[in-house]
Amino acid sequence: MPSLKDLKVRINSVKNTQKITSAMKMVAAAKLRRAQGQAEAARPYAERMERVLGSLAASVAGKDNAPALLAGTGKDQVHLLVVMTADRGLCGAFNSSIVRLARRLARELKGQGKTVKILTVGRKGRDQLRREFAGEIVGSIEDVGKPKLTYGAAEKIAARIRQMFDAGEFDACTLVYNKFKSVITQIVTAQQLIPFAPGNAANENADAQMALYEYEPDEESILAELLPRNIGMQVYRALLENAASEEGARMSAMDNATRNAGDMINRLTITYNRSRQAYITKELIEIISGAEAL
Repeated sequence: MPSLKDLKVRINSVKNTQKITSAMKMVAAAKLRRAQGQAEAARPYAERMERVLGSLAASVAGKDNAPALLAGTGKDQVHLLVVMTADRGLCGAFNSSIVRLARRLARELKGQGKTVKILTVGRKGRDQLRREFAGEIVGSIEDVGKPKLTYGAAEKIAARIRQMFDAGEFDACTLVYNKFKSVITQIVTAQQLIPFAPGNAANENADAQMALYEYEPDEESILAELLPRNIGMQVYRALLENAASEEGARMSAMDNATRNAGDMINRLTITYNRSRQAYITKELIEIISGAEAL
């Protein structure tokens, strides 16, 4: 049984930990409001761009002069997974849920005889995936959101993806990230980026009626301009969704840690008081026994 001193030291240690987790919870709550606002502000533009591209792509799909980002390479052998995680931990199951889906996709593709390449965005995703897929990781990008998450940072990632595609390093590209829903709920999402899938936007907006438009210049020229821009926009949207999801998961995790620390302090305090009472009772018995012996 631990001594009174050991219990006192442990209680103080847990109290200090509780102060840290409580402070981290408040910091995450402050960051969450800004990150959530940015993510929600980016959704309408990204979704409308997908709808416009979906309408354009439906009219040129199957044509010989269709852009490569829409038609693809004509093969489905090499797949690039862009796995977006955080650079830090202490955010519950945020990172592990993304890595879990990426692992499942990689295993399924390899089971079908496909070649898998992985580009990690975030230190945690790289550290977890290299235990099993070290040979498949072709690159790692860190500190994207420092000092501030901007479209320029997303465009650099998108440019790297486009360069790899132009060099023929992969046939299909999929983004894996967490979509923010609420503080306690994040949806792990796998979004096909290349080739562009016209059906994705239509499924998400089934209630919206597509109007017929006449485009000037032709659809192929507009797609050749918008498809590369869409890659940058979708990467930026995924980064914003990830940032909001990370802060929400960290806020929830630190709130649970603070509550658990409080419960542990209560249990240790009860144990300390009982041990102290037993120690005092034992000393009183010894004193009384000694007095009676005289």
